[in-house]
Amino acid sequence: MYFAALLARTEDGWEASDTELDDVETLSDLTDLAREASVDEDTVLVFIEQEDAWFGVVRVDGEDDPRIFVSDATAAARSSYGEILLTDELLGREPGAEDTIAALEELVGLDDPEDGDPDTTPDNDNTDTDTDTDTDDNDDDGFDADAVPAGPLGDTRILADLGLPEAELLMLRTDAMAEIADALGAAEVLETVR
Repeated sequence: MYFAALLARTEDGWEASDTELDDVETLSDLTDLAREASVDEDTVLVFIEQEDAWFGVVRVDGEDDPRIFVSDATAAARSSYGEILLTDELLGREPGAEDTIAALEELVGLDDPEDGDPDTTPDNDNTDTDTDTDTDDNDDDGFDADAVPAGPLGDTRILADLGLPEAELLMLRTDAMAEIADALGAAEVLETVR
């Protein structure tokens, strides 16, 4: 189960609103959504949480580039919402690298092992067939398992100036959104949209 919310900082404190991510396909879409909720180009936080699996925070300060933190990149990679946050830049790879790899695989026919070509059957090496299967499963999700590091990823100091130090952020596991809101002094307003 997912929960997503926006917290926008104002002169009077934080304002919370729940948000639908159905029309959000990219980080740019999510950033635009945050900027629309901004008051006087002040800080807006977007929280996405998959119960007991992972959470992500996107921070937008005016026209600055968004800052991102994901608690568990591997878990997020298995989620369509997580894929929005796991950008090429965050993963440390060249922009569009995945599209290039997919195009090359299609060109040489690696995506269709049932084409009858004896050179593409896995008879040559049976030692790592389990690894091949795992990789194939992850390709369906759009991510190569080797390309997504396990554990936290992104800006670990994303909330440090707002009252949640890096060490505390890294220790959060379950019900993270409530704990973050509490540290920011926004627990009550967040509760109104939960």
